[in-house]
Amino acid sequence: MEFPAYLATMPMHAITEIHGESGLLARFRLEIEAFDEAARDRLTEALDLAADLHRDDRRVREPYLNHLLRVAIRMMHHYQVRDVDVIVAGLLHDAVEDHPTELAGAATGDPTAAALATLAARFGPRVARLVAAVTNPAYDPGRDRHAQYREHVAASLDREPWARVIKVSDFTDNGVGVIHTVGPKVATSAAKYRPLVPVFRDLIARPDTPLSAPVKRHIFAQLDLAEERFSAILDQPN
Repeated sequence: MEFPAYLATMPMHAITEIHGESGLLARFRLEIEAFDEAARDRLTEALDLAADLHRDDRRVREPYLNHLLRVAIRMMHHYQVRDVDVIVAGLLHDAVEDHPTELAGAATGDPTAAALATLAARFGPRVARLVAAVTNPAYDPGRDRHAQYREHVAASLDREPWARVIKVSDFTDNGVGVIHTVGPKVATSAAKYRPLVPVFRDLIARPDTPLSAPVKRHIFAQLDLAEERFSAILDQPN
């Protein structure tokens, strides 16, 4: 399939709507041209693993891999991230949460711990640590899941500045992208993510968050846009 010369500057949801997974894959390959051969090989290996683990997963109307690609592309293009560990962890940020047993293979014991050990052996302990920071724990069924999710995000990202970068890209795809969702999930997603807007504002503003001032301003604008969309969904009179 041929893609337009301006693919490298197209908004990612436009690529998704017009060209689908193949367009996002092409955009990903354009982005990783900025890296050396060893880094490109490592990023491609992570992408291949993510594609295999999530091969049967869907995200509303699209393959789940599209979400993972957008998270990684956003970090490279908009956040100017050149840390390969961080991008690898972005591609694999849902692998342990969604497919621990498949990732761990024949390993015994706790599936989450075994899956993280597999990632550490294959991509290094730092990648595993970053993925662990953005992996949701088992929730207490007696408490509100959304409240527990917010508590986990605030606590885990407090300790891992680079994990904030991964999670805010994930949040942008889910929050700003909420208008690309359909059905009842529109309102439930908005209710889940809206309370996280001030949490991310605080985390991104911190001096130890490893992003430039222009990138932080870009993220704050995206958080503003997410809040506008959440308000449009949740604050309309009945």
